[in-house]
Amino acid sequence: MAVDAFDVAAIRAQFPALAQKQVFMDNAGGAQVLKSVITSMSEYLASNNVQLGASYPISQASTGKFDAGYAAGARYINASPAEVVFGASTTQLFRNLSIALKIEPGSEIVLSTLDHEANIAPWVQLAEWKGLVVKWWIPTKNTDSNPRLEPEDLKALLSSRTRLVCCTHTSNILGTTTDVAALSKVIHDTNPNTLFCVDAVAYAPHAPIDVKAFGVDFYSFSWYKVYGPHVSMLYASKKAQEQLQSLGHFFKSRNTLEELLGLAGGNYECIQSIPEVVAYINQVGWEAVGVQEEKLQEVLLSYLRSKPDQIKIYGEPSSNRHLRHPVISFRVKGQSSLGVINGIEARAPYGCRSGHFYSKRLLERVLGVQDSDDGVVRVSLLHYNTVEEVEGLVKVLDEVIKEGAGKDVQDSGRKSIAKL
Repeated sequence: MAVDAFDVAAIRAQFPALAQKQVFMDNAGGAQVLKSVITSMSEYLASNNVQLGASYPISQASTGKFDAGYAAGARYINASPAEVVFGASTTQLFRNLSIALKIEPGSEIVLSTLDHEANIAPWVQLAEWKGLVVKWWIPTKNTDSNPRLEPEDLKALLSSRTRLVCCTHTSNILGTTTDVAALSKVIHDTNPNTLFCVDAVAYAPHAPIDVKAFGVDFYSFSWYKVYGPHVSMLYASKKAQEQLQSLGHFFKSRNTLEELLGLAGGNYECIQSIPEVVAYINQVGWEAVGVQEEKLQEVLLSYLRSKPDQIKIYGEPSSNRHLRHPVISFRVKGQSSLGVINGIEARAPYGCRSGHFYSKRLLERVLGVQDSDDGVVRVSLLHYNTVEEVEGLVKVLDEVIKEGAGKDVQDSGRKSIAKL
């Protein structure tokens, strides 16, 4: 689809949920699902829901659909089917990966404080089990508002004993894009044996993926954030697979990542629907998506930037799509984030959200947000949102801030604490 021919109405018609009164602005928690995906899953369950690998015709058809799902997912990220495995969530896939990774006691791992807990918790646990040294990657610049994962900070943490570096491609709070390829060069130039693991859950809905160009060893994202079913996918290069022990049954080969880490074959109806997601992305085109999302986030960010005395933006303040994606977080000074959300929902059907979004370490250790459970207000948009929707949100948000809706929640919280 040409950028100048972007038809939002035609796009929205492909997502049945968008016909409701609800305005979806919590898309970082999960995108709405394509009608083609829903139809594919329904038809599969109605006609092909059998065990794979048998010789009878329906099983052969089902196996073919499953294999096509693997092929489409792998091709989409410029990998081979042998280099990917599907699972319930990125959180689960990283946990499985951590259990399978061969690593010697005393080895060092570098973990980013900007990450979702999915790419932190399993490695912290692994360090406890295996006696590893954890080095925390805390940005040194703009730490209270727009911290970034920069090569210079990473260089200081790397050594000959570094076996693994983990970070996010896009923070699910900051929205800021990490230059993964630049980090990969620093890592592998320092030590070719160091493995690089990237969480792309917040990146994948907004831009194309090429794991070879990125230079990553492990890379995971969730298809349910990318207009698809509730299933995720992990990439591991063939070289990186040599550093894994199998979680599969003893009689399975080690020839593919699915045989190494795929437990019980994954969700058949979800995996076989992936070609529908890829076909849609190819139809729309990432350039058109980026242009539309830049327009959307500029509407909100320009309003937030206009009130520096009242609103603190977290992440890249510009709407440049090459620097950030439309995952926009902020706090209103003197008001609780939950109170702001309550105020919005009391006035209009805008579904955004507040909290820490499983990035508590980022809020507490980097951004210095004192009440990380109240956290930030987060508005996360996708290309199927409209400029009119975001303009409507801005109008309502301005009313909420002026009326101090969040202040009442904050005050009632203080009164409750005083009674204890």
